[in-house]
Amino acid sequence: MCANGCCKPPVASSPPIDRNILNTMAFHGFGSSQGAGHRPMSDINVTPLVDVMLVLLVIFIITAPLIASSIRLDLPQTPAARPSESVRVVTLVVDKSGGVFVDDVAQSPTELLKRLQGVAHLHPDTEVQLRADSAVPYGRMVEIIGVAQQAGLNRVGFVADGQAASGASSR
Repeated sequence: MCANGCCKPPVASSPPIDRNILNTMAFHGFGSSQGAGHRPMSDINVTPLVDVMLVLLVIFIITAPLIASSIRLDLPQTPAARPSESVRVVTLVVDKSGGVFVDDVAQSPTELLKRLQGVAHLHPDTEVQLRADSAVPYGRMVEIIGVAQQAGLNRVGFVADGQAASGASSR
């Protein structure tokens, strides 16, 4: 207030609030008028999708080597076991019951012979690698080697764990 009394302190007055304008600003943004030019948002946020895909990729990369062969074997162990340098290899897996598998598919003796003959016809220098459970009888292994030789594959190798058997010295 001044000394003359003519100046009065300012009074805070505001125009009445239009609720439609507030709703428009709250739900449609500041720049749009009520309904004019309003289009729904059609963009998608890709970041969460990429995050999920990367996590799935990492999980797949970690688990893929673990499920390379679904046949459970107890391989014999020897310190002299080392990988073969052969270029072409056919791996035969023999489980405890004596069943023979190629690419995780069970093979009858005739199917095995036909498959090995096909491989021998294409590449006669192919090596047959036998991954057999340690409980498989010797006679069964001789039968399987005989089928491989009958098919024309004479290079046969046995796959074993490269670690020395921990209980072998106590037997």
